[in-house]
Amino acid sequence: TGIMLNKPVLVESLIVFTIVLCVHAVVWDRYSWCSVALAIQAFYVQFKWDRLLRLGGAVFQFRAAANSGLLPASMVIPLLGIAMKERCKAAGIVYFERFGIVVASTGMLVALFLSVIAVGITKPVPTNTCILTGVAGSIIIYTMKHSLTVSEVIEVLEVLLIFVYLSMILLYLLPRCFTPGEALLVLGGISFVLNQLIKRSLNVVEGRGEPIDFFLLVAVIGVILLGLFFTVLFIFMDSGTWISSMFFHMMTAVLGLGVIMPWLYRLIQRNPLFWLLQFLFQTQTRVYLLVYWTFLAASACGIVFYQNAKRSSESKKHQASTITRKYFHFIVVATYVPGLIYDRQLLYVAAVLCLAVFIFLEYIRYFRIKPFGQTLRHLLSLFLDERDSGPLILTHIYLLLGMSLPVWLFPRSCAPKGSLSGAGALVPYAGVLAVGVGDTIASVFGSTMGEIKWPGTKKTFEGTMTAIFAQIIAVALILIFDSNVNLNSSYAWILASVSLVSLLEAYTTQIDNLLLPLYLQIMFMA
Repeated sequence: TGIMLNKPVLVESLIVFTIVLCVHAVVWDRYSWCSVALAIQAFYVQFKWDRLLRLGGAVFQFRAAANSGLLPASMVIPLLGIAMKERCKAAGIVYFERFGIVVASTGMLVALFLSVIAVGITKPVPTNTCILTGVAGSIIIYTMKHSLTVSEVIEVLEVLLIFVYLSMILLYLLPRCFTPGEALLVLGGISFVLNQLIKRSLNVVEGRGEPIDFFLLVAVIGVILLGLFFTVLFIFMDSGTWISSMFFHMMTAVLGLGVIMPWLYRLIQRNPLFWLLQFLFQTQTRVYLLVYWTFLAASACGIVFYQNAKRSSESKKHQASTITRKYFHFIVVATYVPGLIYDRQLLYVAAVLCLAVFIFLEYIRYFRIKPFGQTLRHLLSLFLDERDSGPLILTHIYLLLGMSLPVWLFPRSCAPKGSLSGAGALVPYAGVLAVGVGDTIASVFGSTMGEIKWPGTKKTFEGTMTAIFAQIIAVALILIFDSNVNLNSSYAWILASVSLVSLLEAYTTQIDNLLLPLYLQIMFMA
């Protein structure tokens, strides 16, 4: 059965290779050669990781019932960097072009680091893989030596250092939450954000960068620091009691008002709260959007409570069906589309706030903080996936991340008059297309009408076909409603990228909410 086990993995790797080669054919410089070498090497190392996970030889506990997913994840950050560099080169902004190069090289180094670890743990030392890793590493390092300045090299190494520390801490504290690939993506992102934040806090004087970006950076880092602090604290204290929950709220207030607020104040040079209020109620459309979003959030809560009432009346262990879980996807699409069409900045800030709130609620649930922890845990146990086997429930956070990452990563300063030409105009919509439309339609149609299965997986042929079709219809609708988007005849490219990403959705075992939007965004930007 060894061959049968690896079939989906092989197809998944093939799809990722196709994406890499597409980008490589568009870009065609030494960085893309690097990424091809990295992809081949990751393909080999992935089998080593899979064997380690099956035999239980990996150092940390990873998520069960999924392959390691090293290849898709390790290709995301370098490809993003390369695509960004190309876009900014076309727009002629040197600062962001360098930034893209730094992103790409950081991603490559971190991925290489993980692969070296995997090769090191495997007990009979795998010679072929070692040789391949060495070759890829030398190519990458040679390219970096010839294309990065000293300060940029130091920056890449800083990110690598932060990544090592964070992976040690988080993988030790949270067993069975990630596969190695997801750990690479999430932790790499966090360490990159942290490094940017430190760098920008140290030289604030330039006044480069908008308040919005700082808002994102500080919110992410503040919330994560909060979590690390409490995790270390509650190892020594029992977290279920009243005293410790009082302490939790007190410390949250102290950290929020005493650390995060002054930091933001220093970065954006005015009071963050006043700025936020003024920002939220700046125009008429923003107020309308906020009201509409409040209504949507209320309806989402209503669905949760209704499902729970149904569950208690049936009084047996009742899991929510796939369709029920997809209600939330529909709600998220309804949230994002008006925001994307009318006001991107507001959507940006709202997504940041929402992310912070989600992670905070997850802390409350995880530590069972007194007033709401137990009820939250009970409410959310209904909507669990098979992918949330660890102590944390991460799927909803991944959904939010997948939808908002294309909005956050959209290179605003490189885009002439707010939107890129061609397929690039669809970049902020990547999340909505891949997760909101594609994934939802695929799972609904596949689970109701699917007959023909893809070999080796649970996903069906009909599901993938309807997903591609629905995404094309969605692109057409966006063309009608959003006047900024003009595609000027790049339809074939859009069709190809959508089909590739939908195929990847059928074959991957990683958390698709996180991977798919990123790949779609890369394809649209290239």
